[in-house]
Amino acid sequence: MRMMLVGAGAVGESIVKVMQWRDPKGEWLEYVLVCDYDKDRAQEVVDKLHGDTRFEAEKVNATDREDMKNLIKAHKIDFVMDAAPPFASNMIFDAAFATGVNYGSMGTWSVPMDEPKLGLGIENSYTEPMTKYNFDRHEAWKKQGNMAVICMGIDPGVVNVFAKYAATHLFDEMTEAHVKDGGNLTVPGADPDDIMFGFNVWTVLDEVMNPNVEYDEEKGGFLVEKAFAGQEVFDMPDGVGANTLVKVEHEEVVTMARFLKQYGLKKATFKISLDENLITALKVLDKLGLRSIHPVQVGNVSVIPRDVVAACAPQPKDIGNEMVGKMLVGVHCIGKKDGQDKEYFLYQPFDNQESMKRWGNQAVTAQTGFGAALALELIGKGIWKEAGVYSPEYFDPEPYIRLMDESGYEYKIQELK
Repeated sequence: MRMMLVGAGAVGESIVKVMQWRDPKGEWLEYVLVCDYDKDRAQEVVDKLHGDTRFEAEKVNATDREDMKNLIKAHKIDFVMDAAPPFASNMIFDAAFATGVNYGSMGTWSVPMDEPKLGLGIENSYTEPMTKYNFDRHEAWKKQGNMAVICMGIDPGVVNVFAKYAATHLFDEMTEAHVKDGGNLTVPGADPDDIMFGFNVWTVLDEVMNPNVEYDEEKGGFLVEKAFAGQEVFDMPDGVGANTLVKVEHEEVVTMARFLKQYGLKKATFKISLDENLITALKVLDKLGLRSIHPVQVGNVSVIPRDVVAACAPQPKDIGNEMVGKMLVGVHCIGKKDGQDKEYFLYQPFDNQESMKRWGNQAVTAQTGFGAALALELIGKGIWKEAGVYSPEYFDPEPYIRLMDESGYEYKIQELK
């Protein structure tokens, strides 16, 4: 695999660290071009790989298809990995297709309407629903003979694999899959009014504040509600404890409905635990128009409000050493086995202090990057290989689960009923 990584943030850094560790001799990973709009940041990531000459840094404009196409050709790239903010994902996806190379991503781009109608029908609330741009081009990718695998992190990503594993190994019929993203991460001694962005600021501003989407076949398909709906308290295992979760727009709801219907799936949701300070801050930013991606004039300078927020907000990579506790991400699956109702929670725990010690990255980003790196290993080895556009639950889950066992990427299956 000759890979171009687009986006050298904390998740991109985690991806290449794990890939290097998994293949130190270059048996399937031949070369990685680490790209970012800030070449110094890309070089900083490369420098952390201890002189491994397979990794090089380069500047890229992820909103310029021609710039990316030129880099792909110049460096003989055969796989493009998108770890950039979601607003650039369609352009990166297109650049890979135009140059005839394979593609992977952490997520997709979506655009809600200014006045979403909410209720039944995702198309009534979004001008561009999540994953639609990608799946609409499935036949074109298939005809060209290239593969695109979207949504390869932890969630979406690992939880999709878990859901497929549950559907094929734990149930005769799996009717529901509910992704739950939580943990008990804290910063001891932090000011009670502090705000923490555990993930890419752009991504948080999108997926958390966009109208949330769930899948309910009995109610007609995709249902859209305002942000922060569907609050529930879920008792997370491994000593994490009770988490208050709310619905958030996330790709798993769409991809599971696409690929797991054949196993009986009728309901799918995504919920996440969010700090109250962050929720309040996001609501204020939204009301002030600071989530906007449309330029505004400030004196003689044209600025994008969201860029200002992203530049000023606390960065996830800067708080890792301060946090204690763990992330815990999983999927609550419901169905029947041998005529009996069954429920399982399949999850992946990731301790922050262990993550900082082992990887030098905080748990949220390291957990996400680790999930992507294992998917990339399966692609690099030719195990995940099929022309078209897919997400992880399309593939046989067993090779991924075996890599989790082999690499020590811990997972557990808790029987709830």
